[in-house]
Amino acid sequence: MAKEKKSALKEGKGVSVSEITNLSRIKTIKEKRKSKINTEALVASILNKNITALSRAITLVESKNLTHLEQANTIIKACLPHANKSIRIGITGVPGVGKSTFIETLGKHLTSKGKRIAILAIDPSSTLTKGSILGDKTRMEDLVKDANAYIRPSASGDSLGGVARKTRETIILCEAAGFDVIIIETVGVGQSETTVHSMVDFFLLLKLAGAGDELQGIKRGIIEMADAIAINKADGDNLKRAKLAKVEFNRALHLYPEKSFNWHPKVTICSALKNEGIDAIWELILEYVAITSKNNYFYEKRNEQNKFWLIQTIEEQLKSDFFNTPKIKKELENQLQLIETNQTTPFAAADYLLKI
Repeated sequence: MAKEKKSALKEGKGVSVSEITNLSRIKTIKEKRKSKINTEALVASILNKNITALSRAITLVESKNLTHLEQANTIIKACLPHANKSIRIGITGVPGVGKSTFIETLGKHLTSKGKRIAILAIDPSSTLTKGSILGDKTRMEDLVKDANAYIRPSASGDSLGGVARKTRETIILCEAAGFDVIIIETVGVGQSETTVHSMVDFFLLLKLAGAGDELQGIKRGIIEMADAIAINKADGDNLKRAKLAKVEFNRALHLYPEKSFNWHPKVTICSALKNEGIDAIWELILEYVAITSKNNYFYEKRNEQNKFWLIQTIEEQLKSDFFNTPKIKKELENQLQLIETNQTTPFAAADYLLKI
């Protein structure tokens, strides 16, 4: 039908004025999309707190297109001097702990204080279809209407631990756009926490009472990384269990060596649904920032994170260059076939490919 209308449009037959206008508009939109992006204008718009420009820049950052990658690097470099002025908060917890509700309630609390917040929500991608729901805006239906809040859901893709490939660069863009607080929500499936911990200032772990989590407090790993633990859904009949869980986690935290920067992780209870205890958590975060800024750990940690991301970026680029080499692509197929017929081993095949 569209082809027939295009043909009729060329001939000027059987097409109404409105249809001609619509087809022309579609053509104009497509031409704009194909046109070269003015990176200088985009950067200027980002610095002017233009959300549309910010979203477009983040799309370039997340793209795997080489041209987009070059443009994204130019934009990030221009935005970098205007970054590093926010508080970066990582929030994690098992599915069902109420991360989205908690973030929305915390977000509304912050915007009511005049803060501009950006939420980078990492959605898990299917290992089979590679698809992702990206439903965080739907779950935060009140916050999404707030002019001082920006919610950007991203698919985790094949990144380690489910953290979006370019979340680190997205943080820089959001800071350049003038956001005071950047909140990163992890997938919460076990592996993403380490990566998120390496890009935030404050790491908050959400827990549930009465879900067998109390005993997990004596284990290392995620508990050891947390700067604070908040036991969510502390309301109604669950309030008593939440208070008991708080005592258990406080006991467990005393088993860990004290951190070198004069901060001992604290445990608190809250109810995101009832908006109870959220203000206390924000005050806790501000206390942490004040203490770590005074003893310079806040800035030392960011420097260490930058070094970590340098190494990660090099590794990612080397991997990308390796697999995109035409000769490697061809030989990789051959080696895979040899493995299937038991004519070589995965280790021998890898050694062969690396020596090409």
